Amino acid sequence: MLIDSHCHLDFSCFDHDRVEVLNNCKKLLVDIIVIPGTQASHWQKQIELCDFYPQLRFALGLHPYFLNSFKLDHLFQLTNLLNQHQNKVLALGEIGLDSHIDVDWKLQIQVFEQQLMIAKEYVLPVILHHRNSHNELIRILKKNNFTQGGIVHAFSGSLQEAHTYIDLGFKIGIGGGITYSRANKTRKTITQLPLSSLVLETDAPDMPLMGRQGKRNSPEYLPEILESLLALRNETKQQIVQACLHNVSSCLVNF
Repeated sequence: MLIDSHCHLDFSCFDHDRVEVLNNCKKLLVDIIVIPGTQASHWQKQIELCDFYPQLRFALGLHPYFLNSFKLDHLFQLTNLLNQHQNKVLALGEIGLDSHIDVDWKLQIQVFEQQLMIAKEYVLPVILHHRNSHNELIRILKKNNFTQGGIVHAFSGSLQEAHTYIDLGFKIGIGGGITYSRANKTRKTITQLPLSSLVLETDAPDMPLMGRQGKRNSPEYLPEILESLLALRNETKQQIVQACLHNVSSCLVNF
């Protein structure tokens, strides 16, 4: 059994073939798919999809990419939904900081910290988004004494940064980036991390695998990411599959 710990299957690009994708995933033993939240306008669709398809799970959060449309009311909506679905929601996320987008940096930090406080209040792990922001993310996590852990999505930092996150209780998300031979730093880092810290993800429809650049990514390709991870590690396929399954279920809630 495989778990895609990060897949935006609620996005409209899957509206025309979502059932086919899910059926293919079942055949490939991708049995559980986690849909992280990105913006308030998508939360209800996420919840309805997860109610309808038993292999889907959800997290709720405000992704920094969409914060140009942020309203304070979104945080109230978030807490209301957490109250309504406290036995179903796996984490608060996808939240974080992104220095590559045209969204005010102070606003990103403000909303990130507010969501960390909500996660602490509801005793939820978080799913972290990052781009050129590890130092600031780690500083804020430590400043806020955040101890509930979660997953660092699509990790591409240094070995030292990975160990810092692990020490803070986080698992490291491994996605399509490791299928690229040019991703030497990330691939080398992954070989040096304990298997107990790794989880698999696709980030579909984004982060296409090598050979599929420019095409929609899909949770159907999670087994290919597993094969790339297997080629980098010394463990057997069974050991990696069992560890990644345990790692996801142990770092998220309501599994």
